[in-house]
Amino acid sequence: MTFPQRRPLVTFFLLAFGLTWLFWLPYVLSANGLGVLPWRFPAVLGSSQTLGVLPGAYLGPITSALLVTALTEGRSGLRRWARRLVRWRVGLRWYAGVLLVVPAAAVASTFLLPGAVDAAAWPALSVLAGYLPLLVLQVLTTGLAEEPGWRDFAQPRIQARFGPLPGSLLLGPLWGAWHLPLFFSEWAGWPDVDWSMPAEFVLGSTLLSIVLTWVFNRSESLPLVMLVHANVNTVFSLLWPEVFPRLDLFRDSLHAMVLSAGLAALVLIVATRGRLGLARADVIEPRMTPAMNG
Repeated sequence: MTFPQRRPLVTFFLLAFGLTWLFWLPYVLSANGLGVLPWRFPAVLGSSQTLGVLPGAYLGPITSALLVTALTEGRSGLRRWARRLVRWRVGLRWYAGVLLVVPAAAVASTFLLPGAVDAAAWPALSVLAGYLPLLVLQVLTTGLAEEPGWRDFAQPRIQARFGPLPGSLLLGPLWGAWHLPLFFSEWAGWPDVDWSMPAEFVLGSTLLSIVLTWVFNRSESLPLVMLVHANVNTVFSLLWPEVFPRLDLFRDSLHAMVLSAGLAALVLIVATRGRLGLARADVIEPRMTPAMNG
C-alpha cells in the first residue's frame, strides 16, 4: 500500500500547501509583494491576483483532492467526486438564504465596530448591479479552486474521525494558514501588515469553517458551499468598502468577518448541540473506509 493510500489526508494537505505555495512564490517575491524580484504582475480583470494568485489556488486544494482521490479510489472514486461537484439541486430557500443572509450578517456585524454607524453610506447602484456578476466569477474562481478540496475531500474524512465540531476546529486553521504567504503581497495590503492580521484571519477562517461545515452537512451540496464562500468574498471585496468607505479596508473588514462568522458559528453550535447538521449516529460511530484514514 502506497503512502497516499495509507495517509490520504496527510497527502492531500502536503500537496495542497506545497503546490499552492510554490506557485505563489513568484507573486510574493515580485514587486506586488516583497520586491525581491524586479517584475510586477500586471492587472488582469482589474487585479494582479488573476495571474499571481489564481493559478496557485487552482493547483492547490482542487488539484490535490483530484490526485489523491485518483490514487486511493481510482476511477469509481473520481466519478463519485465529480458528481458531488455538480450537486446543486437544493431548495430555493437555501440559495435565497445564502444570497441575503451573508451580506446582511457582514454589514450588521460591522455596525458593532466603533465609528461604523457614522462611517456608513449607501452603495452606488453600479455596485449593486455588479454584485451578481462578481459573485458568479468568485464561484468559478475562489469557490471552485478551494471547496472541492477543503469541504468535499477533507471535511468528511476529518469529521468521520473526530466529529463535526472538532473537525471544523482542525480544518479551519489549516484552511486559514494556507493563505498566509499572501499576507506578504498586495492581497493583504502589504507592507501595511502586522502579525495580528494573519492571526485574526486564521481565527475568522476557523469560525467560518464551522458555518461551512453545517451548510455542507445539512444541504449535502458542494455548489452551495462554494456559493457561501464566494459570497463572503464578494461582500468584503465589493459591497463592504462601499457601505463603510471610511473604515480600514483590511483591518476593519477582518474584525467584521470574525464578528459575523463568530456569531453565526455560536448560534449553529448551540442550535445543533455541536453536531453541525450531521446525524448523531454518524458522529458517535462514523463509518470509515480505509481511504478515509488520515
